[in-house]
Amino acid sequence: MNYGISNLSIIPVRKEPSERSEMVTQILFGEHFEIREKMVGWTNVKLEYDGYEGWIDSKMITPLNARALRKIESTPTAVTSDIITIVPENDEQNLMLVAGSTLPVWRPYLKQFSIPKKTFLATGEVIYGKLKDPRKVAITQALKYFNAPYLWGGRTPFGIDCSGFTQIIYKMIGIKLPRDASKQVTLGRAMSFVDEAEPGDLAFFDNDEGNIVHVGIIWKRNKIIHASGQVRIDNVDQFGIFNVDTNRYTHKMRVMKKIIQPNGTN
Repeated sequence: MNYGISNLSIIPVRKEPSERSEMVTQILFGEHFEIREKMVGWTNVKLEYDGYEGWIDSKMITPLNARALRKIESTPTAVTSDIITIVPENDEQNLMLVAGSTLPVWRPYLKQFSIPKKTFLATGEVIYGKLKDPRKVAITQALKYFNAPYLWGGRTPFGIDCSGFTQIIYKMIGIKLPRDASKQVTLGRAMSFVDEAEPGDLAFFDNDEGNIVHVGIIWKRNKIIHASGQVRIDNVDQFGIFNVDTNRYTHKMRVMKKIIQPNGTN
């Protein structure tokens, strides 16, 4: 198998091999992927982080050989937590990393990370290792995205969708979530009452056909942080999300799930 890694801030992943095709997700810096198929100008990839598949511009790929892949997969990684992290690449150029970017082959005592043929000195806040209070970290990070615009397929503070938001926040606390809300809902333990929810728990919402179409993060009692038009805070109860601006329910509650366990794992 052939693999690649992103050495760019963001790589858009499209449904079909065309710039006009819808974006289904994004690959952030340091995330790697399996190369499955090639055609002129385009490559079909499968992301190692969540198994998502799609097409990316072939020019955006940094190849990974077997040795580099083994090193990445066998050594610790870290995740950026600042909305933007500027990392010097050389005297004239910088990397601009968005929150939730992966820092492969992390060396915490040196604050260094590496991709093939390049080693960088990390700047800004970095999250790695087991967290003492993952719920607090999840909420702190989620609030940084307040007012970030909604973008279908987005996973960054400059455009994000509802499940991309929950996935990235959970990535920062060391818990892998699938890309889509319909898959995220299969994880964790269901809660019977809204009052059982703790900060960082997830709430899922369905449509009239019973399909899961939305997800958000419980902030505190009867409050939810979610991406709908923008990342916002609304009221939530057993009926669903009550929009504080329009004074109406916008999403119908299906289930709340507890994925963060007392020891911080899923």
